[in-house]
Amino acid sequence: MNDNRSIGVPADGNGSDIGRTALWVIRERGLPAIVRACVSCRSARHHPTGKFRVNANGKLLDVWLLICCEVCGRTSKIPVHERICVQALDRERLLMFQDNDLAMVRDLAMDPALARQAAYQLDWTGTWALETSMPRCDVMRADPAPVTVIVRFELPVPIRVEKLLTTGLGLSRSAVRGMVGSGRIRLPMAIDAKAREGFTLRADLEWRIDRRDRSL
Repeated sequence: MNDNRSIGVPADGNGSDIGRTALWVIRERGLPAIVRACVSCRSARHHPTGKFRVNANGKLLDVWLLICCEVCGRTSKIPVHERICVQALDRERLLMFQDNDLAMVRDLAMDPALARQAAYQLDWTGTWALETSMPRCDVMRADPAPVTVIVRFELPVPIRVEKLLTTGLGLSRSAVRGMVGSGRIRLPMAIDAKAREGFTLRADLEWRIDRRDRSL
């Protein structure tokens, strides 16, 4: 895993400016909380139990993801498939439900489409940390070096691009916005956009390696 933390990154601040690349990885720290009202208490935060419930009614199946209330522990269900024909459900997928496959639990617990379908919200607070192998930024330097930053996501957490930049560079919002406005940071999307998938940005920065793992 350590090899992925810096790609083409020199060991010090010397050397050619060509091919300087840094990697930012949004590391997974946990699953998002499922926000919906609990019928037994006033809590609105739930977490997956790690299990599914599969009920058969003739040739039709119901599949639910089981979640529990963070406060009272009451178990409730999120519909994944309702009245689906057995033949319409991929056999491998059905076996994953029956075996309480943890990878399937993880994927569905973070699925924004399922959240919309079942009318609940996802709270991503505390679910990620930004790990960087990144040059420390000196915005006053007159001859900054070009750097390509590859951003990768371990989980589909929606993060404002501005938040990624301020966290990764250790700069204020005004400094980051100034660099974007002047062209020193070149983005493939708007700075106010929310990213949940990998992308690449380019910046003109001072080159001094500073490995960081910042939890949010």
